[in-house]
Amino acid sequence: MKMTDTFLKPMHREGIPFVAGFAVASLVLFWIWDPLGWIGLGLTVWCYYFFRDPKRAVPLNRGLMVSPADGVVSMITPAVPPAELGLGPLPMLRISVFMSVFNCHVNRAPITGRVTAVAYRPGRFLNASLDKASEENERNAIAIEMEDGRKIGVVQIAGLVARRIVCWTAPGQGLRTGERFGLIRFGSRLDIYLPEGVEPQVAVGQAAVAGETVIAILGQAAPARVARME
Repeated sequence: MKMTDTFLKPMHREGIPFVAGFAVASLVLFWIWDPLGWIGLGLTVWCYYFFRDPKRAVPLNRGLMVSPADGVVSMITPAVPPAELGLGPLPMLRISVFMSVFNCHVNRAPITGRVTAVAYRPGRFLNASLDKASEENERNAIAIEMEDGRKIGVVQIAGLVARRIVCWTAPGQGLRTGERFGLIRFGSRLDIYLPEGVEPQVAVGQAAVAGETVIAILGQAAPARVARME
């Protein structure tokens, strides 16, 4: 790996108009007053960094479910999935991954399967770390049916700063574990609803990497992971 690869990451095409806009604004600010221009340049670099889309080492072992987002595991709790997913009225174990404005915001499929539902719902823009954001905020919900017939839910939730959820998958489409399916601008959360009997392999407060961090193991009786903060 080249040294430059550590700092220079590919940028997702969704970020091109935003980075271009920041760059033009920076040039105008330089014309007005140099210190403002340098601030604009810093924001341009941040915008590029926000829309980075690095490659990930996706595990290929059967039954591994990976995190759909970069960020911190903020909650693990039973919750009723959004009704539009058709997953039933009973609570499922929900893992929430909170993404700050400094995380990579490209979202990836947690497991291989077929998309059975995609449902967008407008809403509020509360802080995505709050529990009530799952119900009240703008969201885009996806149901994925696995090979054994079980389904999981993945919900993109807009945050305090975010104003646009992007999803480029559709019902009937197949997804592979770790495959990109969307992104959120600019601070947000991903909720994952696990099938009955599946225990989480992450703990609250743990950092997660989209497409790499194993959040659950299907097909075996793996106990729930516990951790301590040091």
